[in-house]
Amino acid sequence: MTVSARQASMLGGRILVENIAVPDSPQVRQAARRAVRSVSVWMNAYLRQVAIADGCCALAAGLLAFEVRFGGNETGGGAYLWLGLALPAIWLAGLALAGAYDTRFIGVGTDEFRRVLNAGVCLTAAIAILAYATKTQIARGYVVVSLPCVTAFDLMARYWLRKRLHRLRTFGINMRKVVVIGHPDVISELATVLRRDTYHGLSVVAACVLGPDCPDTIDEIPVLGGLGNVTDLVERVQADTVAVLACPEMSGSRLRDLAWALEKTGTDLCVAPALLDVAGPRTTIRPTAGLPLLHMDHPEFSGVRRLIKAAFDRTVALVALTLLAPLFVLIIVAITVDDEGPALFRQTRVGKDGKTFTLVKFRTMVVGAEKRRAELLTRNDSDGALFKIRQDPRITRVGRWLRRHSLDELPQLINVLAGDMSLVGPRPALPNETDQYGDHVRRRLAVKPGITGLWQVSGRSDLPWDEAVRLDVRYVENWSFVLDLQILWKTWSAVAHGDGAY
Repeated sequence: MTVSARQASMLGGRILVENIAVPDSPQVRQAARRAVRSVSVWMNAYLRQVAIADGCCALAAGLLAFEVRFGGNETGGGAYLWLGLALPAIWLAGLALAGAYDTRFIGVGTDEFRRVLNAGVCLTAAIAILAYATKTQIARGYVVVSLPCVTAFDLMARYWLRKRLHRLRTFGINMRKVVVIGHPDVISELATVLRRDTYHGLSVVAACVLGPDCPDTIDEIPVLGGLGNVTDLVERVQADTVAVLACPEMSGSRLRDLAWALEKTGTDLCVAPALLDVAGPRTTIRPTAGLPLLHMDHPEFSGVRRLIKAAFDRTVALVALTLLAPLFVLIIVAITVDDEGPALFRQTRVGKDGKTFTLVKFRTMVVGAEKRRAELLTRNDSDGALFKIRQDPRITRVGRWLRRHSLDELPQLINVLAGDMSLVGPRPALPNETDQYGDHVRRRLAVKPGITGLWQVSGRSDLPWDEAVRLDVRYVENWSFVLDLQILWKTWSAVAHGDGAY
């Protein structure tokens, strides 16, 4: 949850500032302006690129609609040619009103794309209402082509710009400097995630540790103070963001005082609620008795949305099996020629609510590979309940290639069609793995396992056990049809690169 300093200042009643230093000097203000300027420079440049892309998409869509509707005949649609030339200004205004240039949503999350869609829908509705109210005759063919096209073009352009921004951030460019406040263990977890997922654009440069234990460094992050000198630390490292992690010491009044202190320097304030991996759609802030209470809705494991998911899964599985039948034949022939034995491998896995089913895959190991597992336990490269070997001697030549591109998973479409699995979900676990599950890990069995999932698009076999479990539980807690579509889209990239597949 991200709040501005002014919003956070409303979290408590009026008390004296006792534990937080609030220096108000020209030096502090000058350092804050330098930090904010460093962010605003690249952010403003990025927004200019986005605005130029938006305008070009609108111009292309307007001219395309004119060509499709009037065939380039200016005598039949001269006014629409001028409308096409004016469409960029209209589209930019619609995007601005929809909040598509809000810097809080630039680079991460789906809100930016959702606002572009909202701009397209609202602009279409506004034109229809205006035409009806003024009794203006508008060529419907022009509107039907131009507005959907400008929305689609703009979504693709912004997606490309976002991917370019993410590539720059892998080199430490266009990052926000963050000072983290919390306990050492949670600071370490946050730093690990931000270092792995650089696309968030947050770089932890210093930490303020609460509690009795105060190490000099936490995962190479210097610990430069406590709660009493946050503003001094922000000035020293020229940070532009302060992240407060969940901790009992940070009461509402202390958070308010910190917000007041940061308000003087223009530093952003982010507050992490004490809710593990619960997404925004399930949380709402409701004022009660003057207090902003965070309300958490329960996840949906049944109902209409689940029926839609099941129908979508089986429809896609049926279509995919039909279209991929020639590829299946080629893979079966390749497996048979490379290593004598059956082309398909069947294994018992644990599905929804702990029920077992028979999973089907293309065989990638030699016949009888399971019997050799005991002698290879000492070479396990994974932790926790997983058993993975990077250079597994049991894998065949064709099998290694199939695994790298996840083609061995394709027969699981049969499991999806049978209703045992879903296209997207937690990784299907082995019975001996579930025997080692704790109560919180068994949460991943609340939904059907999937051919792909957050684990597939976040590192696959390179992920440590704890992180894989966290991603599975996160999916269970925050499932939505839109999230499934996002994961399916990202799966193409993960499979193409082959990272973490062995």
